[in-house]
Amino acid sequence: MNRLLLKNADGADPNGSWSRDPEGIQSAEGANRNQTAKIGLRLFLVVVSSLFLLFLLAFIARSQMSDWLPLTEPLAPLANPWQLWVNSAFLVLSCIALQWARMAARQARLNATVIGFVVGGVFAIAFLAGQFWVWQQFVAWGYFVASNPANSFFYLLTGVHGLHLLGGLFAWGRTVARFLSRVPLPQLSASVELCAIYWHYLLGLWIVLFALLTSTPQTYEAIARLCGLR
Repeated sequence: MNRLLLKNADGADPNGSWSRDPEGIQSAEGANRNQTAKIGLRLFLVVVSSLFLLFLLAFIARSQMSDWLPLTEPLAPLANPWQLWVNSAFLVLSCIALQWARMAARQARLNATVIGFVVGGVFAIAFLAGQFWVWQQFVAWGYFVASNPANSFFYLLTGVHGLHLLGGLFAWGRTVARFLSRVPLPQLSASVELCAIYWHYLLGLWIVLFALLTSTPQTYEAIARLCGLR
């Protein structure tokens, strides 16, 4: 009994044994895991950015060839890309909902976190469905993958972007399943944070792709000259 009273401020008793704070240790380990996950996500996004940069440079270089048939010409699919505007709105709403969930998680508001997180995923699914619908429209109009280099790049860029969003939805689905299993919010807040960051990145990437895909040949030529590709 006296030994317990004689423990010093560091938690050691006279025999050199140390008292442990399991909750404190678990909190520190959780914080380290969260920090590691954020660093891993940032490194992954750097790799993805490098990949898309190469795609975009190839797109600009290929657009300067004589067999390039712009998709923004009159009667071409992207002359009036209203379907892509609708899809873009879905992705913007998805990011807004996930950001709301992110802020609610920081404030420990469980219901608001769940609602925002689920709504964000639903809008992301709507975006992917809309992109698939655009693909179907391209096929119906005869704009197949191999019929024109511009078509090929459209399918490539939108497809790879969609695959990355689909991967994000896999992580989103796992987090939703943990919410349904009633895992405490503090253990899920990091997952909500990472999903929101990833969605914001994909939105920014989509804005770049959308702007490029719907630009004119004159814009491609100016970019090519700026990059030394012409």
